[in-house]
Amino acid sequence: MAMLLGASAISALLFLNRPPTDIKEPAETSVSVDVAQVIKQDIRIEIQAQGTVSPLRETAILAEVKGRVIEVAPTFNVGGFVSRDDILLRIDPRDYQTSLLRAQAAVESAESSLAQEKGRTQVALREWQKLPKNSQRSEEAKDLYLRKPQLELAQAQLLAAQADLNTARDNLERTIIRAPYNALIREKHSELGQFVTMGSTLAHIFSVEFAEIRLPIPQSKLAYLDLPGVVGYAKGSSIDIYTDVSGEVKHWSAELHRTEGVFDERSRVLYTVARVEDPYGLQDTSQEPLRIGAFVNASIEGREFTNIVTLPRYLLRAGNFLWVVDKTLHLRNRKVTILRTGGDLIHITAGLDDGDLVSLTTFDNSFNGSLVKIQSTTPSNQLDKHGKPTVTSAEIRSAATAAGTAAAVEGGG
Repeated sequence: MAMLLGASAISALLFLNRPPTDIKEPAETSVSVDVAQVIKQDIRIEIQAQGTVSPLRETAILAEVKGRVIEVAPTFNVGGFVSRDDILLRIDPRDYQTSLLRAQAAVESAESSLAQEKGRTQVALREWQKLPKNSQRSEEAKDLYLRKPQLELAQAQLLAAQADLNTARDNLERTIIRAPYNALIREKHSELGQFVTMGSTLAHIFSVEFAEIRLPIPQSKLAYLDLPGVVGYAKGSSIDIYTDVSGEVKHWSAELHRTEGVFDERSRVLYTVARVEDPYGLQDTSQEPLRIGAFVNASIEGREFTNIVTLPRYLLRAGNFLWVVDKTLHLRNRKVTILRTGGDLIHITAGLDDGDLVSLTTFDNSFNGSLVKIQSTTPSNQLDKHGKPTVTSAEIRSAATAAGTAAAVEGGG
């Protein structure tokens, strides 16, 4: 009993002499983040597509007359370049020269016959006028007496002879085969000394003045392009054509020329057609040739959108949420509206204002409301797809200083 009383006394003594208890709030630990300062801008979204280079025009050259090939041009080879109206080959013209001489002689004979008939008609007219007034003068009898049918026959024979002369001239000209436009010879099917018949294929050529590329555009991306109206494009969007050539990426400038007007039934895409001028670099020798049949990539400049915020895609979380740093330096979940999620960048149309700070550091949902410490700030329009600045810190500070100086000068004025 005495032990129990002693223990109680000791416990009471310890309780009465206990130190005062101070209740403290738990210390709030900040997390370090890099942020992007929102800057809205007007942008054009590039649409990516792929296609194969094809010629604007391709023609099968056929023989319009028959005969033996007696001459071919030095450039008449597969892969040879020819200019408009260049002579590709000649067919033996002797038979057609003879036909031309005969046609000329027939015209001269018909002209002579017509002149004689006109003379007979004038003589008949004078005789008709000497007939007595009371003679039978029906219109039929008058036409026959004045040799009108014979005169019309002579005129018709002259027209037929002139038509034959024109045909003979044309056939003689057709013995010379010329290039219809600036072209490259894809295939040749005739050679020196070969006898060709009418309709024989002599060569296949295609134009080198322009090349075209069919680019498939999914229906979901058509809204980003300026598509033509009924009259087509006044000036099409710019297109960057590029492909790998011997381990090096080469670029060519093109223009969106037209659409094909209908959706492909299987793939549900609309084909647009890009046009490249001087693909083989015949006018600009410094340009790398863009050869027909090459498979290329294309970046199509889209229509302009205003007040858009562009950020790296990795910042977008499920449900279209971003981490935003508020004025009290706390992380907040912010839902945004995006224009497009394809590629490495996102384009935000609503949910962010100029000057908002978007965290470039990713966190899970447990960090909502956490205090942050900002390590660096980069304008949103100076970020690459990895969230890294596209310019140096010194350049950013220099630009900010210049902007501040300009504002001060303007305010002082």
